Amino acid sequence: MTGATDHELMLDVRNGEVASLGTLFERHHGALFNFFLRFSGNRPSSEDLVQEVFFRMLKYRNSYRDRSQFTAWMYQIARHVRFDHMSKRTREKPLEESVAEPVSAGAAPGEEMERLEAVALLEAALARIPADKREILILSRFQKLKYEEIAGILGCEVGAVKVRVYRAVRELRDTFFELQGKRAS
Repeated sequence: MTGATDHELMLDVRNGEVASLGTLFERHHGALFNFFLRFSGNRPSSEDLVQEVFFRMLKYRNSYRDRSQFTAWMYQIARHVRFDHMSKRTREKPLEESVAEPVSAGAAPGEEMERLEAVALLEAALARIPADKREILILSRFQKLKYEEIAGILGCEVGAVKVRVYRAVRELRDTFFELQGKRAS
């Protein structure tokens, strides 16, 4: 069933063929891990949360509908898992580990250092903006979801998503430049 769409696989899971969940896990665990990691910076916690998403997908498989869009449904579950996890903790820790991309081969040492500093500043800025703005940026920019998918996840109109993304990008930019100014001083 590896050639099947996510929707078809989830319908199979819903209908009792739970082995199809393994294929969905293989396809989506990396994206979910990155989603959680960009919020917390905590790798072990992110791995646990991914497992919880797939556990809930199995547990609530009967809530998946024929007309559902799998990605939106999966991220709705991921949001609930994250909210439940956050409610158990008093407050979210700042990013603990770098989620920066590995050093690129062939870059000059000075350029690479500047890139890593910019990535670190961006991560710090992302950690400082409100969780709702961070979430929409992670979904749109890092998870590369379409605005229509995000609208389905958040339960709002596409126009509202566009406005939220614009405002989140603006706040991220302002926070980035504020941190850059403090570091330059």
